[in-house]
Amino acid sequence: MAAALFGIAFIIRVTETSTQVIFSPTSLMLVGLAFLAVHSAGVGSGWSSRGSGRRR
Repeated sequence: MAAALFGIAFIIRVTETSTQVIFSPTSLMLVGLAFLAVHSAGVGSGWSSRGSGRRR
């Protein structure tokens, strides 16, 4: 998700496309960084601290 947002921001920046404030390259970059930070924190990675061991 973050990579897609970075790609879109790059294309908008390179082509110098006029967009609204919400879809500016800077705002897309910040949203991409937020997704990257959430991913680095382990959210949505599929790993769970509870119940990851063997059941007895």
